[in-house]
Amino acid sequence: MEQHLAHSISLLSRTPATLNAFLRDLPDDWTIHNEGGKTWNPFQIVGHLIHGDRTDWIPRVRWILEVGDSQPFPPFDREGRNREIPGKSMSALLDEFARARSESLEQLHALNLQPADLQRRGRHPTFGAVTLSQLLATWATHDLTHLHQLSRVVAHQYREAVGPWIAFLGVLRCAGHSA
Repeated sequence: MEQHLAHSISLLSRTPATLNAFLRDLPDDWTIHNEGGKTWNPFQIVGHLIHGDRTDWIPRVRWILEVGDSQPFPPFDREGRNREIPGKSMSALLDEFARARSESLEQLHALNLQPADLQRRGRHPTFGAVTLSQLLATWATHDLTHLHQLSRVVAHQYREAVGPWIAFLGVLRCAGHSA
């Protein structure tokens, strides 16, 4: 399926409500733990989504439209999420993400992108040439990646409690696809 702007926006606009329904008012035991090692917990995942909306997606859209592929995008600070979460409750983070996403989508809408704009190119610091269409498809798929990650992280808390049923619970056997 190729990227369609309206479809991507439809998905992107639903992520805050999805996170809200899944995470708001969950007991801390579900939200403060990760899958072990350097994996992320739900606070870090929501912080990452906030940071991405503030510093990555729309700035890169604008970069493609204004700079093109003459210079690479500035690299994304994957540790930036850590500046978004100190001292905040999950409810506060969810509210902050809803505001950040709303602002991002308002800015995207204000650009009044046309089909020709979607084929414009930028230069990713690692991948090289990318199109605006690819960036927007990646933004939507990035949300899905982190929704998947959240389900794994939360399910991981019951990995021992499910006993032999673990054999039927793919979410507990998934090796993960993001850090």
